[in-house]
Amino acid sequence: MKTILIQFDTDAQPSVFDRVVAVDAGVDHLFSYGGVTPETVTGLVHGAMFTRGPGDLKSTAIFVGGSQASDGEALAKKIQKTFFGPMRVSVMMDSNGCNTTAAAAIASGRKQLSLNGLNAIVLGATGPVGLRAAELLAVEKATVTLVSRTLERSEAACATIRQKVEGASVKAAAASTAEEVEALCQNHQVIVAAGAAGVCFLPEGSLRKIAGLKLAIDLNAVPPNGIADVSAMDKAVEKSGVICYGALGVGGLKMKVHRQCIASLFESNDRVLETRAIYAQALKTAGIES
Repeated sequence: MKTILIQFDTDAQPSVFDRVVAVDAGVDHLFSYGGVTPETVTGLVHGAMFTRGPGDLKSTAIFVGGSQASDGEALAKKIQKTFFGPMRVSVMMDSNGCNTTAAAAIASGRKQLSLNGLNAIVLGATGPVGLRAAELLAVEKATVTLVSRTLERSEAACATIRQKVEGASVKAAAASTAEEVEALCQNHQVIVAAGAAGVCFLPEGSLRKIAGLKLAIDLNAVPPNGIADVSAMDKAVEKSGVICYGALGVGGLKMKVHRQCIASLFESNDRVLETRAIYAQALKTAGIES
């Protein structure tokens, strides 16, 4: 039975990046649809559900992508509500790489040190990658400070994580200048920068000024970097006593995880790959016991 991956993209044009990764993951056939919404997806899902018998449905899977993670989450929820009984296929949601990137980032950090009990701070924490990175740090039992430009958005992000992670230790903070960010970072052992392209949170020389810092991860691949002292190519590079990862340093693991998750969709017809399941795969790929 040939494997078929059906790509539902919330943008007008289906992501070329996601299509290439699907091919590299070994999918036999790839069907790509753009501009898919919760209101228009039901018929498409029925096409995936009713064309093969229950025993063969594991050879069909759905990938949800697009540039907006919130749209992808809404679409994935609608897809899962459309299934019933054994009539379902596996689904992966990774809009704009939000889940695979966050999972690879935190797994990279876990490879270097235990995150349990550490103070971590996420810059750009209300964005799609930052929010998921903060969630996974909370899963690892770190105390997490979520930083945004407004306290209201940070508090909303904290509330979201508390709903998802039982006993999560999270707190909100706001900063709009490099000086404010540097002050907030003091006495944090872990920094994850996950802001929008073109935003530099910490200028050159900041790492050596932050007391107690052990790990810095910058996920911005477009200059200027989110943490100026961290190069996009850094992969477990020590600078001023701090282990550093850049976007491309994390990217190798991210790509492996993305391909492996796509391949794993065809192991059964009921897999749901979102933040936690993708993180579990990232830990496995990195050789870390969860």
